[in-house]
Parts: sequence; structure tokens; C-alpha cells
Amino acid sequence: MLQRGEKPAAEIELGHVTDAARQLAKVCDGNDVIITHGNGPQVGMLALESANDPALEHPFPLDVLVAQTQGMIGYWIAQALGNLLDRRVVTVVTQTVVDAHDPAWSKPTKFVGRGYSKAQVDKLSERHWIFKQDGDSWRRVVPSPEPIEVVEMSSVTDLLAKGLIVVCGGGGGIPVTRDRENRLKGVEAVVDKDLASALIARQVHADVLLFLTDVPAVYVDYGTATQRPLAKVTVEQLRALSFAPGSMGPKVEAACRFVQATGKRASIGTIDDSFALLEGSVGTSILP
Repeated sequence: MLQRGEKPAAEIELGHVTDAARQLAKVCDGNDVIITHGNGPQVGMLALESANDPALEHPFPLDVLVAQTQGMIGYWIAQALGNLLDRRVVTVVTQTVVDAHDPAWSKPTKFVGRGYSKAQVDKLSERHWIFKQDGDSWRRVVPSPEPIEVVEMSSVTDLLAKGLIVVCGGGGGIPVTRDRENRLKGVEAVVDKDLASALIARQVHADVLLFLTDVPAVYVDYGTATQRPLAKVTVEQLRALSFAPGSMGPKVEAACRFVQATGKRASIGTIDDSFALLEGSVGTSILP
């Protein structure tokens, strides 16, 4: 929804969503479809606004901000697709259960928000945020515990059974934990959207899982003179390679988990090739 360097303006993001919907509409024809999405720049923007609001004694927590982005982005996707299809599209605000004792709590890795210069990061030190380098800039990182369960999955499957296209799992889902009495509570984290998508795909017994991104395939030696795309690979072959943890790494890991658990195919490629990616004729296909 935002290219590198673009400002987080509603009209820019909605334009990208509308372009994406034209490609997604081709995939939706004749298929039962669940659409998930990221929210890194958007949740980061809301976090910054909340932290800078002088009327607030405490900024809004990340679980609340993830819920807000699910509503905003889900509304855009549902509206854009609904304008193109003769089918109902519904957005479900979903909660993702994580382990309160996950080791990720002590190792923040998930990028949220926009990029900053090193000088800007130094000025933000009073917020006690943690920053890591992302390309040429620095971005805030937050804990990203493993997704265990998507709370609303029975509702999602009921809607699918009625022929609706479902948007859910936005931003990985609202991070929550369960206590001993089975009560849910929001927590300060961001769940990885790719791992959450793989979990949802497994839970609904999906036939194929597509990761639609801004590169045409998974590359070996990406960004170097020797880079080359991978066409068809097995889980074992892919896991023998290394990929950037902040970009392609989570997609590769999520794809491998889905394929290993189901014996079905996962594909990674550009959103402009959505239909061809569904057919398996472009991009990178991960096979059992």
C-alpha cells in the first residue's frame, strides 16, 4: 500500500489498494478466497500520532492500533473488490493468540512505522523505542511472538461457506494472550502477517497460499550482480538458503510451514501476476 519513500496519505494508499483489487478480482473468479494484509507503515503512523498527542496521558497500545488498521485497510479492500465483483466481500476484525512466555518478547524484530535518519532516532530516545536499520534508514522494531490461534476462524469459515470473500488476519491479527480462565487480553506486539496467513491457510485447508508482494520471485543473492530467481523449489531446498529477516525471510518461512503441513503449494511473486501466480506459471512455487 506504500512504496518506499511514499508519504502515508490516504489517497495514495487507497490508489494502491484499488490497483491491487483489479488483480485480486481475477483470483476471486470461481474461487473461495481469504485475503490477508500487512499494516507496518499504517500501525507505525498511528503509534507516532498517539505518542505525539498532548491530550493523551498514555499512547494507545499496539493491539488497539492493529485493530484500527484492520478496520481502515479492510474497509478499503472490501470496498474496492466489492465495486469490481458481483459477490459480497466482508472484513472480519480478528484476534491472534500468542504465548505470553514466547522468547520473542525479549527480542524485538518486527518493523513498524516509517524510516528515520540516525539523528532523528537519537531525538526519539526519550520514547524508549527500539530501532534497527532497514536499508538506508532506521525503523522502530517491536516484539513479534509466534501466532498460535486465530480466535474468529469459525466465523471466517461460516462466511466462506456462504460464498463470501473474507478479509481477515490484517497485520497478523490483533495480538492477544489467554489466561488460565480462557479470557483474552491484548498485548503490546505485532504478529508477523506472513506466519499468521500460513496459520489461517492451514486452518481452512486451503488448496494454495499466495504471497503477493512487489518482487516477481524469490531470488538467490538478491541485490547483487549474481542474483537469480527461483522457479520451482522444495521446502528442503529453500530452507538451505538464507533470506533477509525483515523482508523475504518471513514469507519463505511461512510458505515452507504451509507446504510442509498440508502437502499443498505456496507461491511467492508480484501482485501484478496474481492470476498467473495462482496457476503456478510465474513466480516461485514451493512444493512438497
